[in-house]
This record gives sequence, structure tokens and C-alpha cells, in this order.
Amino acid sequence: MKFTFFFGVNMPVSTQKKRAIAKRMKELGIIDSDLIEKFILGSGKGGQKVNKTASCVYLKHLPTGIEVKCQQERSRELNRFLARRELCEKIAYEIHQEKTKKRREMEKIRQQKKRRSPRLKQKILEDKKKHSEIKKMRKKIEE
Repeated sequence: MKFTFFFGVNMPVSTQKKRAIAKRMKELGIIDSDLIEKFILGSGKGGQKVNKTASCVYLKHLPTGIEVKCQQERSRELNRFLARRELCEKIAYEIHQEKTKKRREMEKIRQQKKRRSPRLKQKILEDKKKHSEIKKMRKKIEE
């Protein structure tokens, strides 16, 4: 049994989570034989252990050509689980246009950062002027 580290305690990926991801893959029509899975030497933060072990997981779904690379954790087993989960999210979006919570948040931020068109800016200013005129009319008349 392979273990992952969670707050310094050895913990495997639960069988419940494994079943859930297997069910999700089955729903999306993802078969393990359609996947290319490679283990690559890690890089970046994590010290010597990460750089020496092949804990980085690369998955490619052959029918769709979608690729996922996962190196979030130091454990290969946990990275395999996370990579499969990310692959399911990407395929669900590509094929079924399902928007996951993560993708909705990304789209919301992109929408907030988007610049307004000049025509929209002009309309907003016109509405503000109109509103200020209405407020001026409410002003008390000095006698």
C-alpha cells in the first residue's frame, strides 16, 4: 500500500476517493487503456527528495489529446489521483461543456478584469448625467 504525507502522518488515498474518481471516469467514457501515463522527475520546491524521485505524473488522453501534468504533492500515488481528477474536469468541460467550480471562478475573474468598450463607457456616463439632472430637480427652491 502506498502512503502520502498529511501533516506528518502517513495516509493513503482513501478507497472511497478512488472509487469516486473511477466512477467519474466511467461516466465520461475514459478508459485506462486510452491513457498514456508517465512518471517524470519532479522540479521546483520541495528540496532534494522532489528532484530525485519521479513523482510528477503526466497523463494524456489519446482520443481527445488532452494532457495533464501534476506535481502538487511529494507522493506519486496522490499525484496520480490528482492528475486523474484534473483530467476528468478538462474532459467534462471539453466534451460536455460542464463548468466546474474552479472554471466558473476563473471565468468570473476574467469577466471582472475585462475592459469596457468605449460605447458602454459613453452609455454609463449618459445615464449618470441623466440621474444627476433628476436629482437637481428635487433640490429645494430658494426663496
